[in-house]
Amino acid sequence: MPILSAVSTIKAKTLVNPIRSLTAHLQLRTGETFTGGSFGASSSAIGETVFTTSLVGYPESMTDPSYLGQILVFTQPLIGNYGVPRRSRDQYGLLKHFESEKIQCKGIVVSDYATKYSHWNAVESLSEWCEREGIPAITGVDTRALVHILRGQGSTLGSLSVGAQPLKADKIEWSDPNQNNLVAEASTDAVRVFNPDGDVHVALIDCGVKYNIIRSLCDQGARVSLVPWNHNLAANLSSYDGIFISNGPGSPSHCHETISQLQQAFSSYQRPIFGICMGNQLMGMAAGLNAYKLRFGNRGHNQPAVDLTNGKCVITSQNHGYALDDSQMPKGWSRYYVNANDGSNEGIRHLEKPFRSVQFHPEAKGGPLDTAYLFAEFVDSVRQAKLANVPATLTESADRQAATA
Repeated sequence: MPILSAVSTIKAKTLVNPIRSLTAHLQLRTGETFTGGSFGASSSAIGETVFTTSLVGYPESMTDPSYLGQILVFTQPLIGNYGVPRRSRDQYGLLKHFESEKIQCKGIVVSDYATKYSHWNAVESLSEWCEREGIPAITGVDTRALVHILRGQGSTLGSLSVGAQPLKADKIEWSDPNQNNLVAEASTDAVRVFNPDGDVHVALIDCGVKYNIIRSLCDQGARVSLVPWNHNLAANLSSYDGIFISNGPGSPSHCHETISQLQQAFSSYQRPIFGICMGNQLMGMAAGLNAYKLRFGNRGHNQPAVDLTNGKCVITSQNHGYALDDSQMPKGWSRYYVNANDGSNEGIRHLEKPFRSVQFHPEAKGGPLDTAYLFAEFVDSVRQAKLANVPATLTESADRQAATA
């Protein structure tokens, strides 16, 4: 059979696949429309349209709470070829192959959905997973053209719908998810404890935590208390050997209570504090910095970040649409990491106290593990402070001094 005929035959077989029998439309608020085939739920969704340049890890990305409220565009052309893994759990009760209990993004956009998947651990297709969880998905989109638009005009509200014709523009009820407190939606509403036999106790403020952050802390031997985003830290500082602030979705400007709690901790806490992604932004705002919205964000597994303490460049996994304005650092604080591509902030650190944070994701999942050592460094510093019997707060330190006077 001639090559062209073979290709035509393959295309014909693909087109009659029932997964692509429905038509879907991605409509941007700025007027652009992309039409393709539906391979997810027959429902509609409105969200902020963003893109990731990651080549692998779509199950992890789709379940990352940082994508809450967003329509996720994959620049990798072929998506779905290794299916969706089984929901097995590790020794901490966490899902091994997902970053939360459900799909967090509002919908997904791909260039070419693989109707056939092959992987030893796969139990269902990406289409079946999306349909089961009520997530619309569109394939056949020129994602290069779409990303070109998003890079030019910035992340844009989008409407993803299924039907023969696109929705009429005046009928779309646009709603910007960033106007809502997405952190409150993603956070736990009760304290949960992981690895209860750990030798150091870390409070993990849940702003929309990825499971691999919990796992990474537990693997280092920590007992982890996952607490709500607005947990009263100030009243419980003496209970914790260390404090960790997680990643999370949306704008940090809504997290007034978390920022206030961190400000109180900064003024009196003497043990290590560390933040990731949203945690970096909240620590920065508590220190006195402002946060701003990036035009299209940094989302992918290949972002270079330079450690300003030693000049070393690391390749990092990232997923954020906001960044700290570090043009003028508050007294006592310094820039920690900087993005080698766009110069945006990638971390801050206190010059005297054991407080620091990074904008990228050292836990990866997916992505490179260049900075996984940061978890070991943090837990080791917590352990050293505990062994040295460092008082939790300045008040506790004063009480000790008074008791020995």
